Amino acid sequence: MPRLFPIFVKLDKQPVLVVGAGKVGEQKIRGLLDTAARIRVIALQATLAVRELAEAGEITLEERAFSPTDLDGIFLAVVATGSRGVNETVFTEARRRGVLCNVVDVPEQCDFFYPAVVQRGDLQIAVSTGGQSPSLAQKLRQQLERRFGPGYEEWVARLGETRREVLESSLTPERKRRLLLSLAGREAFEAELVLAAKEQTL
Repeated sequence: MPRLFPIFVKLDKQPVLVVGAGKVGEQKIRGLLDTAARIRVIALQATLAVRELAEAGEITLEERAFSPTDLDGIFLAVVATGSRGVNETVFTEARRRGVLCNVVDVPEQCDFFYPAVVQRGDLQIAVSTGGQSPSLAQKLRQQLERRFGPGYEEWVARLGETRREVLESSLTPERKRRLLLSLAGREAFEAELVLAAKEQTL
C-alpha cells in the first residue's frame, strides 16, 4: 500500500458533509466544530446533541435519506451510518465527484484517516497507523500527552510572537535562523516553565 501523505488541512468556511448522526456521527461532528467548516449533516435520525447543535446554528441538519446530490459542491465527506449499503453508496458517489471521503472504521473506503491528536493550543501532534490499529495510535497519543504537557500551549504562543519580532528585526538571515532554532530548544522551554512558575507565585 502506498504511504499516506501527512498534511493538516484548513477547513475554515469549507463545505463539509457528514452522513449519519448517531453516537459515532456526533463524535465526528464535534471534532469538526473548531475548524470553522460549514458542516451539513444528513441522517435518518439524529441524537439529541446533534439536534441541539443544529438549533444553535452551529451545523445544518436534514433528517432524511442521503441523496447523491448532497455531495455537490462538498469539499470533504465523513460517513458514519450503520448501513454498509449507504456507506458504499456515499463513498462511490464521493469518488465520482472528487470529494475526499472517510467511511468510519472501513479503511478501504477512506481517502483520509482521523489521527490520534495531542492538542496543546496551536501545537498539534498527530499519530496515524493508516487505519490498521487505532488502539496503538491512541496509546501513542497518551504517551505523547505525558511528554508534551499543558505548558507547551503558552510556550508555542510566545514562540509565535517572538518569531514575528525576530523576522521583522534587522538581524542577518543567518542570525535570525540561529536565534529561532535556539528559542525552540528544550532549554528554552524549561526556562519558560520556570518563568511561568515564578509569575504564578507573585
